[in-house]
Amino acid sequence: MNTFKVAALAGDGIGPEVMREAIKVLRAAEKKFAFRIEMTEAPVGWAGIDADGKALPDSTLALCKTSDAILFGSVGLPDRDPTIPREERPERAALLRIRKEFGLFANLRPVKLPKALAHACPLAKERQGDGIDILVVRELTGGMYFGQPKKTESIGVGDFRATDTMVYTTPEIERIAHVAFKAAQLRRKKVTSIDKANVLENGVLWRDVVTRTGKHYPGVQLEHQFVDNAAMQLVLRPAQFDVMLCENMFGDILSDEAAALGGSLGMLPSASLGAASGGKVFGFYEPAGGTAPDIAGKNLANPIAQILSGALMLRHSFDLNEAATAIENAVGKAIEQGNRTGDIFSPNEPGAKKIGTREMGDAIAAAI
Repeated sequence: MNTFKVAALAGDGIGPEVMREAIKVLRAAEKKFAFRIEMTEAPVGWAGIDADGKALPDSTLALCKTSDAILFGSVGLPDRDPTIPREERPERAALLRIRKEFGLFANLRPVKLPKALAHACPLAKERQGDGIDILVVRELTGGMYFGQPKKTESIGVGDFRATDTMVYTTPEIERIAHVAFKAAQLRRKKVTSIDKANVLENGVLWRDVVTRTGKHYPGVQLEHQFVDNAAMQLVLRPAQFDVMLCENMFGDILSDEAAALGGSLGMLPSASLGAASGGKVFGFYEPAGGTAPDIAGKNLANPIAQILSGALMLRHSFDLNEAATAIENAVGKAIEQGNRTGDIFSPNEPGAKKIGTREMGDAIAAAI
């Protein structure tokens, strides 16, 4: 029996609740598909600060380094974050550090709107086309978020200048482009590359390198869009997109916009992947949404994004495609049965029943 070691970092807010349901579903998949996950939980975010004085405690990082993958909840609490320096806050001290520490350069965020949840999409049905099924591939360790210099300096009494530097190299662009093209080969064979080549030098290099890389994938159609047009097209005609390839900042913005089309952030998983080593890919798997402290502890959160993040982990890090598909199908079945957490519930939908976090996890585990 294959055994895999996973660091389960639930984090803050609703993190522990949705993590509990993801583990429940993974245990159901274990029984059916004869694999084993050694799941070890550890604090991160404000839970880490409270336990050990740091958003990413040394013991938590050490656990991650001895694991095959990280299943992550969410970090940050809006009422507490301003009480500590920016560089010590969970977003920077935990998330960004983990990305750099493990070389997690590729973020995959699938956005799929089930037909049963067409009512939850903010777009009119006629704009949904034949269905929304988009994979946003975002470069995660370069660009403006990591470029140097990055500083704020005084330029006079009461006046300051803030500097962020946007930097990309040919190898960084090539490796994320390969991820996008390979993903498109398994989907509808179309890549839309996003840049701002009419203004930014980075955009010119990005477009040139992506175009050259695309020639290695003759079966995949490549098109380019400026980021402002892409943002508009996501609202006007989202069904045109298959794989969207983005640099770090553009991908951050567009993936959140695309996420809204799936009906709720509570439905959307993500995977952050490093380079393959010895045939294995180390990954960091987390839901797209935040900590939602206003509903934490109330059995109201939608656990589906966390559960689907577990499915992505099985597929990308453990090569357990059949088990991953079973979880995804179980989510679909639970939705078809009318199960709805509050974020995807409509009182006007026939047969829909409003349930809690635990009940949704139970329904999905049972469907496996």
